[in-house]
Formats: sequence, C-alpha cells, structure tokens
Amino acid sequence: MIELCEVGPRDGLQNESKLLSAEAKLDLIERLISAGIRNIECVSFVNPRVVPQMADAEEIVSRLPQREDVRYSGLVLSASGLRRALNTNIDALHVVTTSSDTFNLKNAKRTVEQAVAELVPVIEEGRSAGKIVAGVLGTAFGCPFEGEVPLKNVLGIAEKFLEAGCKEITLADTTGMANPAQVGEVVSRFLEAFGQDLSLGLHFHNTRGLGMANILAGYQAGVKRFDSSIAGLGGCPFAPKAVGNVCTEDMVNMFHEMGIETGTDLQQLIDTAQWMENLMERPLAGMLMKAGTV
Repeated sequence: MIELCEVGPRDGLQNESKLLSAEAKLDLIERLISAGIRNIECVSFVNPRVVPQMADAEEIVSRLPQREDVRYSGLVLSASGLRRALNTNIDALHVVTTSSDTFNLKNAKRTVEQAVAELVPVIEEGRSAGKIVAGVLGTAFGCPFEGEVPLKNVLGIAEKFLEAGCKEITLADTTGMANPAQVGEVVSRFLEAFGQDLSLGLHFHNTRGLGMANILAGYQAGVKRFDSSIAGLGGCPFAPKAVGNVCTEDMVNMFHEMGIETGTDLQQLIDTAQWMENLMERPLAGMLMKAGTV
C-alpha cells in the first residue's frame, strides 16, 4: 500500500501568481479527502510578505474538516513558524532545511549548520507539544547553485533531526535534479544507515521530466511514502526553474496499473485536477486529466 502525502494546497499553490481564497483552498482539501487522500500538507507557517499565497495559514487550519482519519500538516522553517503552528490544532509539522549552504542562504538567510542548530530545538519543542514532527531535507539530490550535494551531508542532517525526535524523514529533490540510479543509491544508503524501519519519504519535482521515473526507482528501492501535487501544481519561489511537483493522479494511475493500492479514487482525483485547472485559469501539467485512463 502506497502512502500519499498531497502537497497541492501548500507546495502546489505557493508559487502561483493567482491567489486563491480560503474558501477555494478548503474546497480543494475537501475534494482531496473525498478522493481518499488521508495525508495533506495544507499550509506553510512562513513570512506572509515573502510567500503571500500562504498568508491565511491560521484561518485554513481553523476551518479544516475535523476528521480523525486525516492528517493535516504545515511547513515550519523557523522558531517563529513553530510558535504560529503551535497556536493552531495542526496535526503534524514538516520541519524543513535544505542541504546546501548557497540554497539555504537564499531560501532562509542562514547556512545549513545555522539552520540545523535552530531547528533541532524546534523539533524538540514540537514533539513536547504532542505534534508529529517530520524532517524534510531539501536539495537532497543536488543544488542548482552548488551542483552535487555530498550524501554524507544529507545523512548528517537526518541523523540530527532523528535524534531530536523526528519520526519521519522526507528527501526532497527541490529543483528536479535527481535521476533513477541516484535515487536507488540514496535510498539504499539511508536504509543502511538508519535501518529498514526508518519512515522514509520522497518528494520529487518534474523539472526535467524524470519525476515519475524517480518515484518508481524509490518504490523499487523500498520506499512506500511519496509526496505529490494534484494536477502537477507546484514550484519553489526560491528555486530557479523549479516547475511542478510529481502529479498526484498520474502517480496514482501508475501504481494502479502496476496493481499497487493507494487507497484513492482515481476518477475523483482526475475530476479534482480538471476543476483545479479551471480554477487556476491556465493549463496545468497533469497528463491523465488530458488523456484519460486506459
């Protein structure tokens, strides 16, 4: 069984020029839940002046459908973001740093070492407050400014996050630089370093057309948890040429064609993607909503 983390309401919308109302975002979340999605990254607790699309995070969380079977998560980049998150009833915190200094300086105005030093107490405090805390390591497969990111650096960050209390680690290919052979190697090294019981997730962007191939490589290496975005929405405001995430309905279709369950209704996902394209008033990247199922 594949576990999907739908990031459309957060990562999907944060780079869009069109600002959606809270009502539209909540409508999207309700449609995703109806389609069977049970893990949704719905907000980001970041500076609204920097990412205006996420300015209504507290309002969104306060109006989410109350479902015991759905996990809602929010992105946290700093201690100030944690304070905002803890003033809501969000279920899980996705605590994020990138793995390269140049990218992190542009994204968060601090080096990786400085970010980890700030985020370790954030993780500890989040855990003490009873939240699920997941560590997300951006540029884990390469940096658009520095190129190759040494795997030992990524492993070192993960170790500190796990020691601080993270229950999950997600490796993010922030600008779509990964390839399937690399994904298999990185996953194998992570499971070797931290054990087969590590809850490891993967987050890919389709910048260079390899998103789905990388998902498959991760699955074949042993990963069962993947981030994706409805209709292929997404992109990072701080990453050059970072186009959309792996498309949720396209990924679900791939797994279903392989006989692998995802717990979702594919037709409802396609319908939601088509609704999203109409809402955004521009063509979106998803393929299945154009071609249909086999």
